[in-house]
Amino acid sequence: MLIEDKTFNFSLSIIKLVKDLKENKEFVFADQLLRSSTSIGANVVEAGAGQSKRDFIAKMAIASKEARETRYWLRLIKESNLTKIGTESYLDEINQIIKILTKIVKTSQETI
Repeated sequence: MLIEDKTFNFSLSIIKLVKDLKENKEFVFADQLLRSSTSIGANVVEAGAGQSKRDFIAKMAIASKEARETRYWLRLIKESNLTKIGTESYLDEINQIIKILTKIVKTSQETI
């Protein structure tokens, strides 16, 4: 599934940013970002093993919420200048992920 790979690769890329935040003693931001960003992919994987269509939709909806939370943390990190690492590519990627997840949820809900 394309979204599984996309969310996994996004989580991997976030690790670099999280390491930098921790080196700058921004532990709260690092921990929140790591939790929300890795939760996206975890929920996508769980959705793939869903017991029913409704279970699939529920897990994908949670992944979408986690993606939106991740975008929130990335925006805060960017606007607060907490790292020298550019966040634009992360924000572009999370926006793409949000669009994909939103489409998956809406399309799946139409076919219940």
